[in-house]
Amino acid sequence: MSPRYGDYQLEIYLAGTKGLLPRFPVDFAGMERRAAEALPPWVLSYVAGGAGDERTQRANVEAFEKWGLVPRMMEGAYDRDLSTTLFGIELPHPLFLCPIGVLGICAQDLHGDLATARAAARTGVPMIASTLSQDPMEEVAKALGDTPGFFQLYPPNDRDLAVSFIQRAERAGFRALVVTLDTWVTGWRPRDLNTANFPQLRGYCLANYTSDEHFRKQLRSSDPAEVVGLFARTFGFSMRWEDLAWMREATSLPIVLKGISHPEDVRKAKDHGVDGIYCSNHGGRQANGGLPALQTLPEVVEAAGDTPVLFDSGVRSGSDVVKALAMGATAVGSGRPHVYALAVGGEEGVVHHLRSFLAEADLLMAVDGFPDLARLRAAGLRRVD
Repeated sequence: MSPRYGDYQLEIYLAGTKGLLPRFPVDFAGMERRAAEALPPWVLSYVAGGAGDERTQRANVEAFEKWGLVPRMMEGAYDRDLSTTLFGIELPHPLFLCPIGVLGICAQDLHGDLATARAAARTGVPMIASTLSQDPMEEVAKALGDTPGFFQLYPPNDRDLAVSFIQRAERAGFRALVVTLDTWVTGWRPRDLNTANFPQLRGYCLANYTSDEHFRKQLRSSDPAEVVGLFARTFGFSMRWEDLAWMREATSLPIVLKGISHPEDVRKAKDHGVDGIYCSNHGGRQANGGLPALQTLPEVVEAAGDTPVLFDSGVRSGSDVVKALAMGATAVGSGRPHVYALAVGGEEGVVHHLRSFLAEADLLMAVDGFPDLARLRAAGLRRVD
């Protein structure tokens, strides 16, 4: 029998009969408010901010309001099967944790990557670990236990360093390589610019660099300014399709391209043997003025065919997860929501957040009469008039 994720609400209600209220909010707005109290202003602005006037960031969220499910009754949805498959890995549900480059400093002890990995291990939610972490990838992979982890790569302009990162990730036990395409240069982010705030240039979240033998060999000294300077000189490589050849030679891991929104790019990716497509506009953090990622998802899914499609951008609830799945996404990621949960409650906060997302998604499918993802996708969505 598939897990009944919706039973989490019964735990909350039964605890209430004993006078116990949830330690953390179950909704995004509540968690966001609590996180604003918990995070230092410079970290909060970096996490919450987006590109330009943040119109695309807002549009990502608002896009979900423009689509609605049409319930189907008498379908026997008492038991729900939310299982899915990614790169041959059977997963009990389609939720995953997006890579977050400042996740480490969003925890009170500045080890948020490890706390999130432990929460992933407890809930069975796959985690995509970022290149920019406070702890080395090997320690993050170890904290994940048996829960699948994927490694997200910001390709550096030093190919030997890129290969080193990739091969370290494979040796550490990560199950796929997620290559981010839209952050070889940072977008125009007024919140950060107005406070001259770039955490990595202050020496944070560089553990994968400072723990890398190839990177250390290029340092002239251990001076923190030298470390940051070398990072700044090597970060950022604008990928071309031919670069997939040397990446494929460097690893046997499945390769996923993150930041794909155009169907022609999907077709090119398939022609180059890519194993997965990640439809995302970086949550609106990198480029303003674009379409909401959800609006581009249907064409990406159609062009992908049998190739799995991961999705993020604007996801704020379990209901949003279900809508993205109904549009054809294979798996859907939580970004800012789990960062705020980490800030509010550490490992326990992330566990609570993930169980809440899964419970809402499970209950929505139950109430609307969808016993599995296949029937959800067959029903699809309708535009809200």
